[in-house]
Amino acid sequence: MEPAFVLVHSLLLGPATWAPVAARLAASGVVTVVPSLVGVTDTDEPPFWPRVVATVDGAVSHLPPEQPIVLVAHSNAGLLVPVVVRAARRPVAGCLFVDASLPSRAGPTPAAPPERLTHLRAMATGGRLPQWTAWWDEDEVARLFPDPRTRSEVSAEQPRMPLSYYEQRFPAPAGWDDRPCGYLLFGPPYDSVARQARERGWAVDVVPGGHLHQVVDPDAVAARIVAMTARWGSAAG
Repeated sequence: MEPAFVLVHSLLLGPATWAPVAARLAASGVVTVVPSLVGVTDTDEPPFWPRVVATVDGAVSHLPPEQPIVLVAHSNAGLLVPVVVRAARRPVAGCLFVDASLPSRAGPTPAAPPERLTHLRAMATGGRLPQWTAWWDEDEVARLFPDPRTRSEVSAEQPRMPLSYYEQRFPAPAGWDDRPCGYLLFGPPYDSVARQARERGWAVDVVPGGHLHQVVDPDAVAARIVAMTARWGSAAG
């Protein structure tokens, strides 16, 4: 049975960031699921990852139990891949990181490095951070979107993340990457992360663009996701 693609969005944004790619994949006959993680950080109390795991598990529960999945994680959702893999009640054929943060191969992964955490603490008010698009200059943000309508749809889903989200560590159980893994890069600053993925022996590919390039050129991104994972179904047995 061919694997289903599970497109996991950044917790700073929402499922609209994957909707155009999901539509292209579904139109080509690929089973595609986009779990909505909106709301999993409504509480200020960590840990947050068990709610992510439960949400992803619920989103794929309608699939046949023997159908494998390919996890495709964007941005900070990459840090959550190990716990989703470990909790999966079906075969995970592989994991593809798209302009994403990398978790540890084993052991806890900080949600933010110390220098970034210091910056985030300075931004927080009442224990909450501004919406992600307010973190950057307007010119930088505008370049991420193909048009005002897409920007409005994506921006509407943004939560105000609790600072406590970035003060936690995510588990990375040993063996989570005992399956095909790959990295799809859009561009800086994730080029250094892509180098780390290559050092792990993963396949690395590039579709040049900004951090939300999947909403700018979903055809190219969908095609590259399919190409990079084409042989993973057989690896799941």
